[in-house]
Amino acid sequence: MLLFGGSAMVLTGCPSKKVKKAGCDSDKDCKKGLHCVNKKCQQCATDDHCPDGKTCKDGACTSKNQCSADSDCEDGKVCKDGTCTACSADSECGTGGKCNSGKCARAKSCKKDEDCEDDEDCVNGTCQRPWKTSTPIKDGCKLGTVYFAFDQASIAPEHRKTLDEAAECIKKNKGRDVYVIGHTDTSGTEEYNVALSERRARTVADYLSRLGIDPAKMRVIPKGESETSGTATKDRRVVFEWR
Repeated sequence: MLLFGGSAMVLTGCPSKKVKKAGCDSDKDCKKGLHCVNKKCQQCATDDHCPDGKTCKDGACTSKNQCSADSDCEDGKVCKDGTCTACSADSECGTGGKCNSGKCARAKSCKKDEDCEDDEDCVNGTCQRPWKTSTPIKDGCKLGTVYFAFDQASIAPEHRKTLDEAAECIKKNKGRDVYVIGHTDTSGTEEYNVALSERRARTVADYLSRLGIDPAKMRVIPKGESETSGTATKDRRVVFEWR
């Protein structure tokens, strides 16, 4: 502080340096390779600023998603975190779908029951078997499989016990109906095998009806050679499914 003629004068010194403005107004305000996005210098503003295989997200170049929905994936894979991967559970395959060896067998789309297989119903736009999770089976009894000789539809004596037990099981579960499903091996034409599988299934249904099972509780389904296992002796069979 200096005195001039009795008056005091205060020297404030040199003014401070100009503060650099934060953010940016254009790409020119950013380092080379960066772009001005919402007043901030970012790696990218559009996909054009990113290399091939990358997409611009929130100002940064990230790997493109392989998928956004299961429908974007092939070979039965499911979309997880943007990547098509193998399924690990039925629940990942949508309503009515099944996960088999990492691949989804998804339920068929439908508008009415006639669009589905004989042992399926059209439920909420897909072919399903809703009875699979309905009333539980009493006493834990099971319906066994009946096997047949080549080109035969008659029941062998050794399989009658299996059907006797099946009849008792069905009687205990009065609230459940049953599908009687016939199968064949791959010998013969498709038409012949469908007819043979129906004869086998009807033979079994007739046997059960003689044991006191109401025919109205049983529905015969001929599958022919459509679900073979690769072992002919195991393919010549009739199986049951609760409904």
